[in-house]
Amino acid sequence: MERIRTGAAYHGNRILRHVADDMAEMARRNMDVVVHMFSHNDWDRHLGVMSEICKISEYNGLEVWIDNWGIGGPPGDKSHFLQYHPEAHQVYSDGSIDPVSACYNSPAFVAFTKNWIEAVASFGGKKIFWDEPHFKAKGELFSCCCPTCQKLFEEKYGHPMPKEMTEEMKEFRVNSLLTYFDTVCSYAASMGIENSVCVMLHTLDYAKQIMTIPTLNDFGIDPYWHPKSGKRDPYEYVYKSTKQIIAETDALGKQNHIWIQGYDIPHGKEDEIIVAADAAYDAGARTLISWAFRGSESNTYKSECPERAWAATCEAFRRVRSRHFDAIREANFKKFN
Repeated sequence: MERIRTGAAYHGNRILRHVADDMAEMARRNMDVVVHMFSHNDWDRHLGVMSEICKISEYNGLEVWIDNWGIGGPPGDKSHFLQYHPEAHQVYSDGSIDPVSACYNSPAFVAFTKNWIEAVASFGGKKIFWDEPHFKAKGELFSCCCPTCQKLFEEKYGHPMPKEMTEEMKEFRVNSLLTYFDTVCSYAASMGIENSVCVMLHTLDYAKQIMTIPTLNDFGIDPYWHPKSGKRDPYEYVYKSTKQIIAETDALGKQNHIWIQGYDIPHGKEDEIIVAADAAYDAGARTLISWAFRGSESNTYKSECPERAWAATCEAFRRVRSRHFDAIREANFKKFN
């Protein structure tokens, strides 16, 4: 039977004695995966510390994923790459510039990403987690329409880039993502590093094509049911989203994972974390990861009561692990009796 794995994203701390305590707690909770952020600031200031963090995590039996946290734009800490390369900004269809997001077709950004991968390899990273790749949108405006993208579009289609979202524009954006991720995932794979990605559900129509890349090992989604725009039923939303993506990854022979919301949970709604984890497991997910450790207590988007959100997360993961091994025991009992 397929292995069950659980884990959590971890960020906001670079003090090693606290990292050691927290990784030990995750191990005591029978978790298997930790996702560590590696931002541009970490690259500049914490490269040696990241090596120690990986060693501490692995000592506690945790598989380490390294998140490209904000290196080309949200989500994550803002990179200062664009200060050096102002020509690499994503540009909206009205000509305005997105201040924090880099264009996937920028040669400078591709080179920067390769250098970042080399830094990951230098401190012993074994798996990169590409976090929510997407093109920025602002109302009816879309990206990217920078001079580089306009030139590439005209070379491919024989006419200037349109100001509205056409079928050609949709195709161009998909191909832009595929070209970028094929390049960087292949580069990581050449160094013996595995690649995992998670995409947001509202970008799934174009971003899911990334799962076809040969050097992309693992594809996930984050069906967060408590967005700022309104509440969704946790079981229905997580179950249906998970079922869809597992069918598609299974067809391509890819691993998959599902993110369980542990941040921004209103007080009194923490038990919905348990419901959501059950839904993901019922839909076939066997790798469930929480965003994030201890209810994201180190962030402004923390749950209202981080302690209770973390308790619910740990209980949710304990339950699915127990269900999994109960099923194994029952199958073995039937087999030998």
